[in-house]
Amino acid sequence: MDLRFLDETPTDTEREAVDSVLGPPESGWDGGTRLDTDLRYARGGHTARDRRDLLLPALHAVNDRVGWISPGALDHVCRRLTVPPAEAYAVASFYAMFALQERPRRVVHLCTDIACAAKGSGPLRDRLAERHGPPGGHDGDVTWHESPCLGMCERAPAALAIEAGPRPRSAVAAPATPGAIDTLAAASPEPAANGHSNGRANGVPAHGPGTADRDLPAAPTTFDDVPLPGTDPEPAPADAVPDAGSPDHVLLRRIGRVDPLSLDDYRAEGGYLALREALRLGPAGVIREVSDSGLVGRGGAAFPTGRKWQATASQPDGPHYLVCNADESEPGTFKDRVIMEGDPFSLIEAMTIAGYAIGAHTGYLYIRGEYPRALRHLENAITVARERDLLGDDVLGSGFSFDIEIRRGAGAYICGEETAIFGSIEGERGEPRTKPPFPVEKGLFGKPTAVNNVETLVNVLPILLMGGPAYAAVGTEGSTGPKLFCLSGGVRRPGLYELPFGATLRDLIEAAGGMPEGRSIQAVLLGGAAGAFVRGDELDIPLTFEGARAAGTTLGSGVVLVLDDTADLVATLVRVAAFFRDESCGQCVPCRVGTVRQEESLLRISRGGDPASEVALLREVGQAMRDASICGLGQTAWNAVESAVDRLGLFDAPGAPARERTP
Repeated sequence: MDLRFLDETPTDTEREAVDSVLGPPESGWDGGTRLDTDLRYARGGHTARDRRDLLLPALHAVNDRVGWISPGALDHVCRRLTVPPAEAYAVASFYAMFALQERPRRVVHLCTDIACAAKGSGPLRDRLAERHGPPGGHDGDVTWHESPCLGMCERAPAALAIEAGPRPRSAVAAPATPGAIDTLAAASPEPAANGHSNGRANGVPAHGPGTADRDLPAAPTTFDDVPLPGTDPEPAPADAVPDAGSPDHVLLRRIGRVDPLSLDDYRAEGGYLALREALRLGPAGVIREVSDSGLVGRGGAAFPTGRKWQATASQPDGPHYLVCNADESEPGTFKDRVIMEGDPFSLIEAMTIAGYAIGAHTGYLYIRGEYPRALRHLENAITVARERDLLGDDVLGSGFSFDIEIRRGAGAYICGEETAIFGSIEGERGEPRTKPPFPVEKGLFGKPTAVNNVETLVNVLPILLMGGPAYAAVGTEGSTGPKLFCLSGGVRRPGLYELPFGATLRDLIEAAGGMPEGRSIQAVLLGGAAGAFVRGDELDIPLTFEGARAAGTTLGSGVVLVLDDTADLVATLVRVAAFFRDESCGQCVPCRVGTVRQEESLLRISRGGDPASEVALLREVGQAMRDASICGLGQTAWNAVESAVDRLGLFDAPGAPARERTP
């Protein structure tokens, strides 16, 4: 089939950026120089289409290098991969971090989500608007956007600046002050003509499905280690762990104690002993230990990990794939970022063990685009592990081959859904798929796939070192092992806390020093935007999966956002509703329409509308989303609003008691 391309010409810089990911074109048919022989026959079409999964990395390469994706650059990507321009445009426009209109090289992302809003991001937003115009506009030097959660809730409010160039640079301001915001939004000292620059972009290994038998090159550094001029160094990962170095830590025990860029430091602290134990046990033995441990997914669904691995390993179809879901985008969540920044080798080791257990030879690590430092540390860990025979062919002389490819997200919360992540990796829009078939049967590239998040995977290391039954003895019968909690909001010492399952919400808040003098707890949001509120007098809820269910709430991904008596709960609900409206992929009507109607109703209440009539509408819309949406985004978009209505009695008449929510 002939494709109608755009007939737009890319600049040399754009062409070089794309070719750095895809390699040089073979002929005029795939973006090279047209020769007389090219007029007689076409070649390479099937090969190009088999590399559709490189569409997202190619778009990143252009966006990183130039700052936006021009029609000429998009046309060149389409020719190189034999992708219809309409499909490529649909993918590029799906992601919030890509720009399809010319803009300045420096982009400031100011978090205005629930944790940062509670800590004063509003005045910072007003300052940016006054000095640089409305969000998305620019004054020629910089542009800025209101961003959903940037995963730095422990030091809210937060802002992230990314500057395109030969070696893209980034900087973080957290907690952000007016002065820090001015620095992030300062003009770039390096000139850029028409948004274009000279130099070479950085990409990822050019390999797609069925390439596990090839030698993967070392992943290049995507972001420069040197921050933007005038900005302060980003805080160390250990700064996010108030009790770093605690002897009670299991998952966080290396945070702050090892150099995250040093494999030798990691091995000196017990690194890669778990992999050696896995190779001794064999794949079936590893799955048995994980099953005996009672480990369940830590991303929110709480599905038994051993059962998922066994189901994937037993599939006769092949090849098998492993996907690490590091697209941590739930508002209030930052646990995976701390692990990836502070202990990246633990994740690489855990992925290798998981790949060995399920019979996979290729793993994909899908990381959110707003984590440049975590990306740098993981790229370094993968490169060093390959050099030391801990990845690649014949891992540790075992005969087992396994390698990891990194895929960067680009600002789409929905890609954290376990089937939407497949579409994103494959070069399609990140839209959820109906189930069945389930990922263990037909997942990435239509092959059996196990999807686990970062916290779930790193739990496998202590399981193998201490044994499944010993691990199961920690916590409770229904919730085994340690759990990471992302505590933010009004407490004295927000941060990432590791506690054994069974501790109460009160225990966690007291571990953080409690509330500041004169402040009291108005509500606590458990599980993030997709979670539920509990009252300030319900702090004895056990932080276990079964305890949360019995209390009519959820642990979700471990978010605990404490709102004190000064917080505006109605404004918080409006922000939650706006988040779901923004992040809905739009594929199904209940979610696409319902999230908009939910936000509209809450806005009317916030502007003086009648709560009684609006609550009736909210219930109807919320139930429709819960019952009929394709995926968890729409199914949970009503949860926080429902809990505020029923549990907190937010819209009851003044003085009326809050109603108990039925579990």
